[in-house]
Amino acid sequence: MAGGIHVAVLEALAEHSSTIAISVAAIVVAIVVISNVRASKWAGVPYTVPVPEQCKPGWEGKVLENPSIKAPGSNDIQCYCPASGKFLGFVRPASCADIDAAIAKAAKAQASWARTSFDERRKVLRTLQGYILANQDAIVQASCLDSGKTRVDAALGEILVTTEKIKYLLDYGEKALRPEKRPTSFMMVYKKAELRFEPLGVVAALVSWNYPFHNLLGPIVSSIFAGNGIIVKGSENTAWSSEFYIGIVKGALSACGHDPNLVQPIMCWPDVAPYLTSHPEIQHITFIGSRLVAHHVASSAAKNLVPLCVELGGKDAHIILDDVKNLKSLCSVLMRGVFQSASQNCIGIERIIALPKVYKQLIDILEPRISKLRLGSAMDEDQVDMGAMISPASFDKLERMIKEAVGKGARCLVGGKRYTNPKFPKGHYFQPTLLVDVTSDMEIAQNETFAPICVLMPAQNVDEAIKIANSANFGLGGSVYGKNEAHIDRVVREMKCGMVAVNDFASFYLNQSLPFGGVRGSGYGRFAGEEGLRDVCNLKSVLVDRWPSLINTGIPPIVDYPITRSEESWNFTKGLIQFAYGQSFREKTGGIAKLLGNM
Repeated sequence: MAGGIHVAVLEALAEHSSTIAISVAAIVVAIVVISNVRASKWAGVPYTVPVPEQCKPGWEGKVLENPSIKAPGSNDIQCYCPASGKFLGFVRPASCADIDAAIAKAAKAQASWARTSFDERRKVLRTLQGYILANQDAIVQASCLDSGKTRVDAALGEILVTTEKIKYLLDYGEKALRPEKRPTSFMMVYKKAELRFEPLGVVAALVSWNYPFHNLLGPIVSSIFAGNGIIVKGSENTAWSSEFYIGIVKGALSACGHDPNLVQPIMCWPDVAPYLTSHPEIQHITFIGSRLVAHHVASSAAKNLVPLCVELGGKDAHIILDDVKNLKSLCSVLMRGVFQSASQNCIGIERIIALPKVYKQLIDILEPRISKLRLGSAMDEDQVDMGAMISPASFDKLERMIKEAVGKGARCLVGGKRYTNPKFPKGHYFQPTLLVDVTSDMEIAQNETFAPICVLMPAQNVDEAIKIANSANFGLGGSVYGKNEAHIDRVVREMKCGMVAVNDFASFYLNQSLPFGGVRGSGYGRFAGEEGLRDVCNLKSVLVDRWPSLINTGIPPIVDYPITRSEESWNFTKGLIQFAYGQSFREKTGGIAKLLGNM
């Protein structure tokens, strides 16, 4: 029967294929026309930015003997490619005086920028968007050189999510920041209430190195769309590309006739950063990084009571139910979720928790696939699946955690150690690893690895799977895969995290209408969505007279200063509250009686 239905459907489609094709073509044309009309309203301005020599074809860099961001005998930041060890250049670190100057420039530019219309701000973002789309190669090249990732990883993690964020702001940013009408109480029935979202002034963002382009531009575009100036401190690990990327934003501002000083880059050593985070002219801080550093940032910001949005990574659990469909397809999702950007991804898959019917099947599919992953420098060779890690600083800890897990009963089926690439011996590589039979009492199940380690944990049932997922003191994101809606809904409700994807990996991040952030050890506050946009605004409550010529607030004589009849004023006030908030007709009429009897 089902086969007959399928055949009938196929025959119907074939019979009407020309009509369907014409309809589809008409829809596509309509979408293009509508898009062009909207685009013309906020058309961008073409502009150019000097592209670094290192991003041009044929560049051959010198390989450093001992690749490190600290160079002997110099205070400058030594920039190099972690995949090959090739030297990229020096960046002069900022001093406290440089920070003062940057904030002053941003504040001056923000004073006029705050008065711009949303159409003007959209024009800047559309100009920026146009540049990004036209120059993907150079942007991706810079990201690969500075962070060691592959082109595909850079395209997905840098370009795709950034352009989606800008598109969200273009389409919905103004709506999120329009004054919002709020209801008034019975006592204030003659008033109109609204909430306004106003620029804070100069804000700051301190961002991590794993996605240097997206992590920089994310807070920049949100902050300037809200009318702020911004100081952006990129990581010293990716200082070289950060300078190029900030230049792209400044170019868009200049092309549209605005002061490029609105956006100020700061690259500094960690000992100087507290001067920025405790600066009295900074009105808000977005921090993306580790929990350890977050404690210092929060302590520093507290000196001036600067509000924070803190995103600290996670230990994201992906729960695989017994009734999941198409395990091979699912494993492709899991592979991307684990090994994207050498697993240096705050919402990467850190734990796969699988129920008994699918546990062994997952191992059988994942083991040969992980063992075939090819490591290398995407800038120097083809056929590379995974790039390098940003530095070898965590290698000792990673090897120790894997060894400790194996000692407690886990099995390391693939990898498990650092890797010396014969083509790029100065690169920072760790073997793609499959570690199975992991339990919650093992350190690797509790601490974020931020490394290419696929951790597989068995669970006997849904109850145990949820318990395992919540056992780590993180709560950024997570996923659940299966068909049983009751089980899926339960996992979604009971996972202690800020975001959950159903039958998908991290799709909540590509949907920029949703706020991004976590709970517990993963931080607090949200960016993205209207919540994130409003987070970099002053939320101003405004109450105005609804009928100013007819009624406004007055002070009844009985409670006017100086009070002459204390008992009556007290009874009058009680009557007013009883009349306004009494829960029965009797209470309300009693309140009216008190009012009239004590005027």
